[in-house]
Amino acid sequence: MNRKGKLYFRYGTMGSAKTALLLTTAFNFEERNMSYVCMKPIVDTRDKRNVIRSRIGIERECMWIYQDSDIYQMACELFGSKKIMVEWFLIDEAQFLSEKQVDQLSRIVDDFGCNVICYGLRTDFKSHLFEGSRRLFEIADTIDEIKSTCNCGNKTIINARIDANGDFVEEGEQVEIGGNDRYIAVCRKCWRNKKIEQSQRDALPFL
Repeated sequence: MNRKGKLYFRYGTMGSAKTALLLTTAFNFEERNMSYVCMKPIVDTRDKRNVIRSRIGIERECMWIYQDSDIYQMACELFGSKKIMVEWFLIDEAQFLSEKQVDQLSRIVDDFGCNVICYGLRTDFKSHLFEGSRRLFEIADTIDEIKSTCNCGNKTIINARIDANGDFVEEGEQVEIGGNDRYIAVCRKCWRNKKIEQSQRDALPFL
């Protein structure tokens, strides 16, 4: 195999237009008659159909990746059924991949010369790395940050989980699917200041 592919990781906070960028990339490939496939972990159950949908309303059909899916085997089967080599794999919500599945993506790159672009979050609501994101940082050929801005003007870093009152939630499962009603992207300073404010408020005696 003479073709040389790359494993890309493009990460950003929630609301940074990661999915819109993926869909735009897919559209551009389609316009140029370049072969590609879109994939997405089934962990994100907000859409009942197998589609990747952006907050701005555009969508595209995709293949589901289940928790026990072997993505390398999926690629082999795809090549066999289409009788062509897919040039590009576009993966949405890559933070939900397992370490093993990221390694499978790297095998697709190395064995077949395909390009794989993974779009996802870096960290969870506690500022800890997701499993898939950690592995991508470890082995991706190219890592790009998709930047967005906090209300204060600084760069967003934290995907803060919020409750019905808009307060930051500090406990709970790492994965909890939600949109603007459950998450807000903020900079590290605003995240820290909000937590301090909540702590001081909670410490006040009832009047």
